[in-house]
Amino acid sequence: MVRNNKISDSILVSDYIGGKEASLSILINRHKQRLYSFIYSKIQDKYLTEDVFQDTFIKVIKTLKKGNYNEEGKFLPWVMRIAHNLVIDYFRKNNRMPSFKNTDEFDIFSVLHDGSLNAENKIIQEQIYNDVRELINELPEEQKEVLVMRLYKDMSFKEISENTGVSINTALGRMRYSLINMRKLIEKHNIILVN
Repeated sequence: MVRNNKISDSILVSDYIGGKEASLSILINRHKQRLYSFIYSKIQDKYLTEDVFQDTFIKVIKTLKKGNYNEEGKFLPWVMRIAHNLVIDYFRKNNRMPSFKNTDEFDIFSVLHDGSLNAENKIIQEQIYNDVRELINELPEEQKEVLVMRLYKDMSFKEISENTGVSINTALGRMRYSLINMRKLIEKHNIILVN
């Protein structure tokens, strides 16, 4: 019989997908300490770490059972990424990150800068930037164009007007609607942003 520690992760994953339940136990035991330590280093609470650890493997099992795993033998980095995302979810859901106040004066980009980021906040900040980029891609093309020119390229509305061939008022209107739509998308996707 081949010893468990000689079997590669990719073979164990294939075996588990093929119906060998014991293969998952081997994978969990093999990576338990490293994954647990990673989660604990972020959360600093034994019981919450155990919850996130269990949630990680519940998500792993669901993904494998659905046949959505395609990491080509990179099982541990994939599991660590799932745990990383669940840690971020934990901080968001437990109000360790304050949510924004939804007012007419709300500026989505005012929440993105924090000069003194610790490790926890850097992880969260990175996720927020990714969330905002995805939301921007959901905007109608003309709104996305104006928003990118104004906020990322630091163009004036006069320059935007000249580059897009629309009036300054139209450019202003598109910018206003892009921010309104971003607010709606934030609510729709239940995204919480750092103040």
